[in-house]
Amino acid sequence: MCKGLVLGTLLTSCMILLYCLSTPQIHFSLPEVPVPYSCAHRPSQHHPKPTANSSQQTTGQTCTPKVDIMFMKTHKTASSTFLNILFRFGEKHRLKFAFPDSRNDFFYPSLFQRSQVKDYRPGMCFNVICNHMRFNAPEVAKLLPMDTSYITILRDPAELFESSFHYFGRLVPFTWKIPGDDKLTEFLHDPHYYFDPEGFNSFYLKNLLFFDFGQDNTLELDDPQVEKGIKFIIGRFQLVMLVEYFEESLILLKDALCWDMDDLLFFKLNARKGSTVSKLTPELRARALDWNAIDWKLYQHFNQTFWKKVDVYGRQRMAKDVAELKRRNAEMASICIEGGRAVEAGSIQETAMQPWQPIGEKSIMGYNLKKNVDKAHRKLCRKMLMPELQYLTELGVNLWITKLWGHVRDIINW
Repeated sequence: MCKGLVLGTLLTSCMILLYCLSTPQIHFSLPEVPVPYSCAHRPSQHHPKPTANSSQQTTGQTCTPKVDIMFMKTHKTASSTFLNILFRFGEKHRLKFAFPDSRNDFFYPSLFQRSQVKDYRPGMCFNVICNHMRFNAPEVAKLLPMDTSYITILRDPAELFESSFHYFGRLVPFTWKIPGDDKLTEFLHDPHYYFDPEGFNSFYLKNLLFFDFGQDNTLELDDPQVEKGIKFIIGRFQLVMLVEYFEESLILLKDALCWDMDDLLFFKLNARKGSTVSKLTPELRARALDWNAIDWKLYQHFNQTFWKKVDVYGRQRMAKDVAELKRRNAEMASICIEGGRAVEAGSIQETAMQPWQPIGEKSIMGYNLKKNVDKAHRKLCRKMLMPELQYLTELGVNLWITKLWGHVRDIINW
């Protein structure tokens, strides 16, 4: 009882403090200063770029890697894995990142403002922006060069909802009144009864993708604003990747941005241990899709356009490149990872390799770096295995608010 009172008092005090600290800043009118064309150290090398003709044969061309990138980091979509790829690419080409200040997101869920960028001054030059934000196109456009490539990633909305409910559910107060152990099933049987559109953090549990893109996630599916919002996303983003076809998405990205295959190497980060994943029955899946109908419409559109891009790229060529990427990833896993696979949080030996955990449990898995990695691969291995927050710190981001919340979380998990 005493422990509960102490924890409750600490949690309440810290939540009030964090809320005050994370309240969106007052945004003053900033002078409009033209953004430079690019501040990149432009790669001098020209990469061969094979292109498929109608007979699926490839012809050789050359191209220069594109380095001005806006990655819209959506929630629970393997975006941390892609962020690791982007961080390594940025370091390789000495790119300038637009990072948030004091935390790992741009004051989410408030709409993005360029004043939230660390050390921002009008006219400053940035190549990459990639941390969590609620998308605000006009403000982003004032921060990056005109020819910036806009990229994002989507996930099947039923699976995303299950993941979001597990990860964020304890931070959404209206879920506290859901009875029983299987709160997800109970909620999906009557979501309108439990859902409070005005409730704190409620956006995490309805059309989260649409919300991340700066849209109203509580609209009815037949509302004209839904179609308008989807058309806006279609017109803004040149490449929309899919979690379910992550390797294929990376190959399309490589082709669009003229990257090397080595730039795409990755290990799956922030994966949940299987015992914590709720297996959705066909009925629950249908209910989840119906509840997240806007996200489902958005996903269906980009699933269709994704495969049209694959057809243009060439199915056989895609299969060959995906196989090569998987081969290289498996080779790196044998070089870098102790035991060759992810382990539960309690088995991770280095504190520096501990991933961020959801409140109330330790369900996110991580890796142990092999102790005898050869010198040629040691640095790359550590970078590939490094969790997002640790990598941000290494890149110079001050995460004191995030770390403070981490200490509160650790007390709750005690």
